[in-house]
Amino acid sequence: MTRLRISLALAAASLIATAALAVLNTAPASAAPAPPAPVPCVGCWHPPLRTSWNWVLSAVPKPPYRPVSMYDVDGFNNSAADVASLHAAGIKAVCYLSAGSWENWRPDAAQFPAAVLGRTNGWPGEKWLDIREIQSANSALRSIMDARLDMCKQKGFDMVELDNVDGYLNKTGFALTAADQLYYNAVLANDSHARGLSVLQKNDNEQIPALLPYFDGALNEQCNQYKECTTAQNGSFGLDQYIAAGKPVFQAEYKLTTSSFCAADNGANFNGVRFALNLDDTVFQPCR
Repeated sequence: MTRLRISLALAAASLIATAALAVLNTAPASAAPAPPAPVPCVGCWHPPLRTSWNWVLSAVPKPPYRPVSMYDVDGFNNSAADVASLHAAGIKAVCYLSAGSWENWRPDAAQFPAAVLGRTNGWPGEKWLDIREIQSANSALRSIMDARLDMCKQKGFDMVELDNVDGYLNKTGFALTAADQLYYNAVLANDSHARGLSVLQKNDNEQIPALLPYFDGALNEQCNQYKECTTAQNGSFGLDQYIAAGKPVFQAEYKLTTSSFCAADNGANFNGVRFALNLDDTVFQPCR
């Protein structure tokens, strides 16, 4: 064999090896396990379909409070005394947590393994999480999230809002699938119920039909602005499915005027409110 033929043969073999390695590197990860069966929330607070509410995340609300039945507030920044103050005013308290992103200012930020931190999600100091880690034995991510749920319980919260639980629809830096997200969301909803906390679905509307048995209501942002509130608009999923199941929908708008969305929210039996984008309690315009 001539040197040229040998060289060509070696080059061809190298290309084949490279191609094979590429196939291995892009092969899909093992499938996510089936989600666990829903855990009932015995003794939990189940808000009625019509529940007035306020959403304050960038401040700690103080009395006198707005005349509503429910406040959704930051779980870390609000103390047990703050929750007790809301309860003394006859107001239920929802514990806001980001379950799908790492936030560098939280007191437990150093507990997250570096391997689960992905790309920024567009907010300063936040990164998407590799939620697939929760499928592993002795999951660090599940331990962190369960400790957060314990915190909500210990502070006296009635309900949990799990935010950013739609990583598979975003550029996270990880090859997340809908099945990965469904498993993650179902596990955390069950873990909330196991602690006597009801739980709101936030984000991942595409999986409402599958997540509906796990959650006690839904919280949505700007579905009127983006024309994606109902099953009729989306084809197979919509917040109206929660209403049909007897579970409330809390709907927030920022840019639209109440005159342009309240009729639709009231007609759908959603609890619609217009807020300031930074949720600092400077804007509060409920539809009903």
